[in-house]
Amino acid sequence: MARDRSTPKQARPKVSRRGFLAAAAVTGAATAVASPQATATSASSASVRPRVPSALPPTMRVAAAETAAPNELPRIGGVAGSDFMVDVIKTLDIKYMPSNPASSFRGLHESLIDYGGNKMPEFLTCTHEESAAGMAHGYFKAAGKPLMTLCHGTVGLQHATMAIYNAWCDRVPMIVVGGNDLDAAHRPPGVPTFHSAQDINAIVRDYTKWDDTPVSLQHFAQSFVRAYKIATTPPYGPVAISLDAGLQQEPVTQNGEKLYIPRYVPTSPPQGDTGAVKEAARLLANAQNPVIVVDRAARTENGMRLVVQLAEALQAAVVDQGGRMNFPTTHYLRRAPTAVNNADVIIGMELSDYWGTVNSYTDNGEHGIGVNTSKIKPGTKLISISSVDLNTKSNYQDLQRFQTIDVQMAADAEATLPALIEAVKAAISSDRKAAIEKRGEAARKASAEAKERARQAAALAWDASPVSTARLVMETFAQIKDLDWSLVASSGNVSNWPRRLWPMEKHYHWLGASGGYGVGYGAPASVGAALGNRDLGRFSVSIQSDGDLMYAPGVLWTAARHNIPLLAVMHNNRGYHQEVMHVQRLSNFRNRVASLGKDMGPIGTSIQNPDIEYHKLAESMGWWAKGPIKDPADLGPALKLAVAAVKSGQPALLNVWTQPR
Repeated sequence: MARDRSTPKQARPKVSRRGFLAAAAVTGAATAVASPQATATSASSASVRPRVPSALPPTMRVAAAETAAPNELPRIGGVAGSDFMVDVIKTLDIKYMPSNPASSFRGLHESLIDYGGNKMPEFLTCTHEESAAGMAHGYFKAAGKPLMTLCHGTVGLQHATMAIYNAWCDRVPMIVVGGNDLDAAHRPPGVPTFHSAQDINAIVRDYTKWDDTPVSLQHFAQSFVRAYKIATTPPYGPVAISLDAGLQQEPVTQNGEKLYIPRYVPTSPPQGDTGAVKEAARLLANAQNPVIVVDRAARTENGMRLVVQLAEALQAAVVDQGGRMNFPTTHYLRRAPTAVNNADVIIGMELSDYWGTVNSYTDNGEHGIGVNTSKIKPGTKLISISSVDLNTKSNYQDLQRFQTIDVQMAADAEATLPALIEAVKAAISSDRKAAIEKRGEAARKASAEAKERARQAAALAWDASPVSTARLVMETFAQIKDLDWSLVASSGNVSNWPRRLWPMEKHYHWLGASGGYGVGYGAPASVGAALGNRDLGRFSVSIQSDGDLMYAPGVLWTAARHNIPLLAVMHNNRGYHQEVMHVQRLSNFRNRVASLGKDMGPIGTSIQNPDIEYHKLAESMGWWAKGPIKDPADLGPALKLAVAAVKSGQPALLNVWTQPR
């Protein structure tokens, strides 16, 4: 608190240490036996008595220790090992490094900012390792380039694990470097030893593509380039390197060898076998009702174009499961997931769950056991192109249930598509062309009808308060439609309205979901993606759910600190609605009434009483923010102000109270 300089400063009493302690002891004893009247009198006199100081002035020795220049520290001889590590890192065009600072990688940290000039990569200060890894995840999907993140020993890597798992399931590359003190004979006792392990990579080995623990600087150079190469070869995925603190801090010693940095050469993605491609083309060309299902087929803008070319060559329905922006939402061949029901040939490309694509599962069926049923007709031929077949990890169940496939290619879909398109065109006979053209005419009519049904559904409860999710989404689009926009995340469930109603035609209009469905992805991934979009001149918007934001809200500060513009529109339904339905459904199944307590949903599923004021939380971390918005009539004007703030370079958050979904 600022002191009023016009008020004369009272002289403080000079009390010796012994006198102070004696007075305190006497006062304490007297207080223990004092009557109420005596206590009141004492309190009255205390108000005018000079205040006893809470701390004594420092001695001359203490004052000198606190203010004098420190003694000269010993210098290392030669070049620090971490300087060479920076030279290696700089060859790989890594632009940013979101991280939380820590002692186990202090050598590399110092070299990056002082020797490396804090450029390529630039250190982005994060308040949580999960946020740092989440930012790297989102950045890749916007910019197409991986980032690295530093994690502190055992505890830092444990913080980052959920975000790394999301990236693994979402097939996103990132380089995770964990600091570690390996040498028990030389590492400091206490905290650094608690934070060390024989093998910190074991924490994430089940959901990283590759890991290593370099024991020399040359080993680091080889491993880091190898890690980058493996991470960026389909199927993409995170990699991990355990970095010894001593290796960072010790000076470079040649040991008779001159250190060198291996040259990075990208690996060509795997392509489908020629025979399998021709067989797939034959089945598709002769099908009466072929259906294309895509999840992460389009790694790049060109991948999206290739999916369109294949669909138009066959006039086949396309089901886009949304792991990436695979197919334009405005295209007449786009269909709902039910399109597989009448298919005679289905080709799935980079699907997360082929079994779930062609089968249905009813939770809490008869006797409380799930019930499986097939969605497709008997005899339907199934084709798969997926690089994930090359992964061999087994502990975590991201491969989903096993599905028998008729033609299966362990290959990258985008790399295989050019050959498949040519093979399909060659396999289409003259007598099939008329039937294929007629199929396209029917598709145009069905597409127009589906769009009209979506618009009618969105109009329901348009003026409701709290705001309907359809209105939340469409009021947002009305304010950004003329910008070069990118929907970087949509956490929570807004009934898929953006992909049902927004005209998504560019590969960055939608970046996909979290992959592993780990709550807490939306906020850091949207900040990371907004960073990538900032450098590319795009406007970033996210639909930010309330529960997701509360996992690691410190990423809001990182966005403000590093001038990352982002429009976050809150889907604040004040609860974990998925769990609301789970508990309610089980209560119904067991013929019980769900206990609500004082909340809207079953006990343990609501985020209310008190209601979190997300706009104030964002403001406290440097964002433009407004809310809570409960009246839908107030939403449009507030969004207009928020968009203006983001266009000026500031992150902005609107706290909107919404319907559950």
